[in-house]
Amino acid sequence: MKKIASLLLVSILGGALTLSSYKLFFDEDAGNFLPQDAQTSKSFIPVANNSNTVYGTNVDFTEAAEKTVHAVVHVKNVAVFKSPRNIWEYYQYGNNGGRALQGAGSGVIITPDGYIVTNNHVIEGASELEVTLNNNKTYKAEVIGSDPITDIALIKIDADNLDYIPFGNSDNVKLGEWVLAVGNPFNLKSTVTAGIISAKARDLNARDNSPQSFIQTDAAVNPGNSGGALVNINGELIGINTAITSPNGSYIGYSFAVPSNNARKVVEDIMEYGDVQQGILGIRGGSINPEAVQQYDLPTSQGVYVAGIAPGSGAEKAGIKENDVIEKIDNIEIHKFSDLTGYINSKRPGDVVAVKVNRGGKEKEFNVTLTKINTFSIPSIGLEVANASEKELKKLGADYGVKINKTLSQNLPASELIGTIITEINNQRVNNVRQVEEVLTERNPSDPIVITYIDLNGEKQRMIWR
Repeated sequence: MKKIASLLLVSILGGALTLSSYKLFFDEDAGNFLPQDAQTSKSFIPVANNSNTVYGTNVDFTEAAEKTVHAVVHVKNVAVFKSPRNIWEYYQYGNNGGRALQGAGSGVIITPDGYIVTNNHVIEGASELEVTLNNNKTYKAEVIGSDPITDIALIKIDADNLDYIPFGNSDNVKLGEWVLAVGNPFNLKSTVTAGIISAKARDLNARDNSPQSFIQTDAAVNPGNSGGALVNINGELIGINTAITSPNGSYIGYSFAVPSNNARKVVEDIMEYGDVQQGILGIRGGSINPEAVQQYDLPTSQGVYVAGIAPGSGAEKAGIKENDVIEKIDNIEIHKFSDLTGYINSKRPGDVVAVKVNRGGKEKEFNVTLTKINTFSIPSIGLEVANASEKELKKLGADYGVKINKTLSQNLPASELIGTIITEINNQRVNNVRQVEEVLTERNPSDPIVITYIDLNGEKQRMIWR
C-alpha cells in the first residue's frame, strides 16, 4: 500500500505497486527533464479498427462481457525454494524446501498465440508462473519482459487459437463512458463489474518525482484484479487495472488502470527491442495553479508551464522557450502535467509531436522530435547520472555503468564525483539511466541507497545514504 495525500492508500490489486514517469514543479509537480516515447505499431498485436462507442442508459453489457471474459486469465506467482526461508516454511515443508504461492492476479490475452499482458507487480519475483484460462486449462508461462516503471509485464503461454482482446485507443475515452472491469478478484474466476470513466490522466504520486497517468473508474475492482482488463462497451481493451485507493485494502469507489496506449507501447517495445524505449520532450516545468498564474502573470489558467529547456533537446531545437505554456500536443488537450506525461509516454524517441504553446497570450505551434533520455536526477542523494560512452567506461576500467554527470548538492565533492562510474545501486547492476530509475522505483522509500562506483583513480568505492 502507498499513502495518497496522507488519507488514502493505494492498494495493489495483488502485489506491490510501482507508479512512475516524471514530473516537475508547479502544483507539487517536482522532477526532471520530461521522458517519453512513441507508438508506431511494428509488432503483430491486434488493434481494434472500429470504436463506435455506445452511450445512453439502456446499454447492453452482455456482448462486451461475452467477448472479453474468455480472454482474461488467472495468473499465479509461485516461488520455488530449496530450503525454508523462515520458521513458517520450516514447519510446513521441513528442510526440503517447496513451492509457495507468492501472489495471484489477472492477465489479458492480447494475441491468439498466447501473449498475455499483466502487471509487473503480479509476476515480480516469481520462480514459476501458472496461468489458468476461463475453461480451467492451466499452462506454465514465461516472462518475455517487464517494466517496473509503468508496472506492465508481458508473459507467454504455449497455446494457439485463444480468445483475445484487441487494443482500443485510450486517448478516445470520455468521462462518463461505460466500462467493464474483467478479472479474478479474491481468486473468484471470471468476474465482470461495470462502471463509468470517472477521470482521465489521474496522478496518484503527487508528492514524488515519478508521476503516472491513470484512467480512473468506479467499476468495482479488488485485490486479484491486478493485470486484468478495463474494456469499453465494444469489448476493446482501454486499460490494465492496476490500483485502488482505500483505507483498508478493498474497493471503496475508485480504481485505476494503465491506459491501453501506454501498455501497448511498452509491450511493443519489449517484443521488438527487448526493453522499453524511453525518450524526452526536453522541458522542465509543471502544472499551472492559481499561485503560478499570479506570480508569473500567465495568460491562461491551465496547461504545463515550461520552467526550463534541456540543452540539445527536441524542445530546444524546435523553438520552445522558458515561460511558454503547453496547451495541446497533437490536438490532445493538456490541462495538467499528467495529461502531457500520459500522452508522451505512448511515444518513442524519434517520433514527432505537434506542441501548441501559449507565449505571452499568442498561440504558437512547434513540431518537436522526441529524443532519447540520457540523464536522470536523483534529488534524494543529490546526484544526476547520465549514460556513459564506451570510452568513458574504458577510461576507468569499467565494463558497464552510468556516469555521475552532476552534483545537485553543495555538500558533495563535485571534483571527486563527476565523471566517476556507478556500477550498482543497492547491489543491482545498472547499465543505463532507465535501469537506475527502475531500481529506485522498486526501492522501499525507508531503505538506504547504496551506491557502488569506480572513482577517478579506477578504485571501487561505496557510498550509503540513509
